[in-house]
Amino acid sequence: MVKGRLFVISGPSGVGKGAICHKLIAEKGLKFSVSMTTRKPRAGEKHGEDYYFVSKEEFNEIRNRNGFLEFAEVYGNFYGTPRLEISEALESGRDVLLDIDTQGALNVQKTCDDAVFIFILPPSTAELRRRIKDRGTETEESLNRRLSAAIHEISLLAHYDYCVVNDDLDVAAAQVGAVIEAERLRVPKDTKDVTELIDQYKGGI
Repeated sequence: MVKGRLFVISGPSGVGKGAICHKLIAEKGLKFSVSMTTRKPRAGEKHGEDYYFVSKEEFNEIRNRNGFLEFAEVYGNFYGTPRLEISEALESGRDVLLDIDTQGALNVQKTCDDAVFIFILPPSTAELRRRIKDRGTETEESLNRRLSAAIHEISLLAHYDYCVVNDDLDVAAAQVGAVIEAERLRVPKDTKDVTELIDQYKGGI
């Protein structure tokens, strides 16, 4: 069985990564990798759907068992990508969508050289400020800190394979969807997967 592909989506806080992911999961039959975090849930977020919300003690226990594909500290909270469920999905041939920050994405690149990396850009810094402010969860100080972090994250764009500007959610989601479909048509990098694909045709002769 040909392995699934790992699609990694990153972008500044407030750029709309989550909304794009939610639109694509059902449309493209993707498995969404639920990250684990020590931060508190925001309004409307559900445990096991948006994140696994855990204590720092639980997080450290999993980290010590090498249970994360990657982990990072962001704004004083820890985030990690559970390794097992991603591995199981990929081995079963299912494509996985992973929404993580740039720090986590660069860590994934060190161990998953066949993953596809997509960066979501805001239309402008001013629009990004408005979106974060409209959440109603940030002080002026924390808002400015997030915007400074956004500039740093955007400076890492060269490490990604694709970039999409989220000016209109439907258009941006369609563009990311087009990337996913194109990558699904790419000849597999793994020699074993290519051989398996060829053998399917040989068996019909």
